[in-house]
Amino acid sequence: MKFLRNILIIVVPIYFIIIWVRNVLYDLGIIASRSYDLPIICVGNLSVGGTGKTPMIEYIIRLIQNDYKVATLSRGYKRKSTGFQLAGEGSSAETLGDEPFQFYSKFKSITVSVDGNRRRGIASLLSKSDSPEVILLDDAFQHRKVKAGLNILLTTYDELYVDDMLLPTGNLREPGSGAKRAHIIIVTKCPKSLKTNEKEQLRKKLRVRPHQQLFFSRISYSDFIYGRNTERSIYDLKAMDFTLVTGIANPRPLLDHLKGLDLNFDHLEFNDHHIFSEKELEMIGAKPIVLTTEKDYVRLKDAIQKDHLFYLPIETKLDKGDEFESLIRTFIGS
Repeated sequence: MKFLRNILIIVVPIYFIIIWVRNVLYDLGIIASRSYDLPIICVGNLSVGGTGKTPMIEYIIRLIQNDYKVATLSRGYKRKSTGFQLAGEGSSAETLGDEPFQFYSKFKSITVSVDGNRRRGIASLLSKSDSPEVILLDDAFQHRKVKAGLNILLTTYDELYVDDMLLPTGNLREPGSGAKRAHIIIVTKCPKSLKTNEKEQLRKKLRVRPHQQLFFSRISYSDFIYGRNTERSIYDLKAMDFTLVTGIANPRPLLDHLKGLDLNFDHLEFNDHHIFSEKELEMIGAKPIVLTTEKDYVRLKDAIQKDHLFYLPIETKLDKGDEFESLIRTFIGS
């Protein structure tokens, strides 16, 4: 696969020109972006997956859900439904996509919706009698038909967008110059011990502009794992062998965390948003103990209705969290 991507480097200049021209047309207003009269916050990235968008959306939900009527609008990647869908009784990972269904499962006070056409999705949300006061756009940084009032751009500590190149050889959806549209840049998945001088070096490397705010975040893993009506300490796994199942873009931080706890496990790795076949579900269901991610759990729990399936929750921990919250609330209030 890597060899093929290297060969396709000849396509990169063509892709660059297409995306660059598209962005210029939007920047000049030749192609119109639509603005709205309510606060719209976009959380996205320049690269393909794995930067921590879902935990970041959840972080913002926790900040504001008690004070505002919040709605999330996602594309609903790999869902089996079409058009605009509103989460409700009878919704599943198949009808919403795994990440939106995760939002719906965890946050009952918010509205969760999906639509590949973000303009149509926003219009559908605003037509509700109980319309939202704030909309969180999930993974819509390149969806320029909508002009979000606040753009939050994520990039991972180990794979900064300035060190990457465009698809198909690299993982960038658009050139790094697109970062200028961001109001907030967050370097995600940082080590816990990140020092002040390293942060300043990263600021210079990312060429953060005067109008932008830079933050750093890390993954925080729970000390407990959860299953069907079951909760237990993750340290209980030290006494047993188990199977880790992942269908995420980058499982390396999770692997490092579990190995750091001195746990003994085998790893079944699948592609991001993997749709499990019957044979794979049978194989996973036959394992004595299965640990997975929260995103994978929402797809596996109905197919494997056994008590030996668990997930490990994660949360985003943000440096200068009070400053970030102040920026979010100031934007919404304005």
